[in-house]
Amino acid sequence: MDWLDRVAKLRRWTNNGVRAPHKPLLLLYALGSYQRDACGELRYSAVEDELKRLLTEYGPTHPTTPAYPFHHLVSDGVWEVRTDQGPGSPGSGVGLLRSSGATGRLAPGLRAALAKESSLLGRLTRVLLDTHFPPSLHMDLCEAVGLDLELAESESVHGAGAAARRQRDRRMRELILTAYEFQCAFCGYDGALGASTVGLEAAHVRWWSHDGPDEVDNGLCLCSLHHKLFDKGVLGLGENHRILVSQRFVGRSEASRQHVLALAGRPVIGPQPDAPKIATPHREWHDRQVFHGPARTPVGSPAHAT
Repeated sequence: MDWLDRVAKLRRWTNNGVRAPHKPLLLLYALGSYQRDACGELRYSAVEDELKRLLTEYGPTHPTTPAYPFHHLVSDGVWEVRTDQGPGSPGSGVGLLRSSGATGRLAPGLRAALAKESSLLGRLTRVLLDTHFPPSLHMDLCEAVGLDLELAESESVHGAGAAARRQRDRRMRELILTAYEFQCAFCGYDGALGASTVGLEAAHVRWWSHDGPDEVDNGLCLCSLHHKLFDKGVLGLGENHRILVSQRFVGRSEASRQHVLALAGRPVIGPQPDAPKIATPHREWHDRQVFHGPARTPVGSPAHAT
């Protein structure tokens, strides 16, 4: 059985393209648990709060529950659920999962494959990360699920095998940084070490893992800080090519005010006149799927004064 291919093709709930990383997040959490204790089980009532935090931080912008993937991941053949009464999930109801003593863990066949092939854990993790999340979030996400990616990948030799996804365009970074004249489109940072830029990255507006193209009209040159905040939904793009800042972001220090809160309503810096600006469909995807709205009212605007 090709576990890489099976994990790469997890069945996900879809509705008008809404991002639904519930199953990938649960599976990453389970792989982290397996890495720490190959024989352990995850009791729903014990891990519910942690899974909720994962969904809040890395999932869709609307409220959701971990009960859905805990029950439905079974159908993908990579997960099993037992209750105090025996094998089988009681359903996707939160109350049922709690009261039945439901526990979940990786399916027996997958556990056996992981025990036999030491490189498989790292390869499965990489497939999940690359398929569902932008690179700027990979290390933070692994830390959040308690998975040591460096250790897992140190045992991986051959990469993702048959489950490898479409290849990124290696020219993307150069094209984006050139279009934005090697400065952060949000703050203007343009640091360099000798002849090399440092701390500047090419950010996808619509994530590459969610069919975002490697094109200038889907990219921003951002400093490392604003790239991370953009991918976490703290920052977004408005209709008039102005920066949005989430009302849910809280920062009391002068650094937070200067580097984040003060960006609200500012125009994006660039791109060059001959380069295409962010395409509306990509901007709207980020607004729906990533940005944690509503947006703050810019300081100094009439609405803010009232």
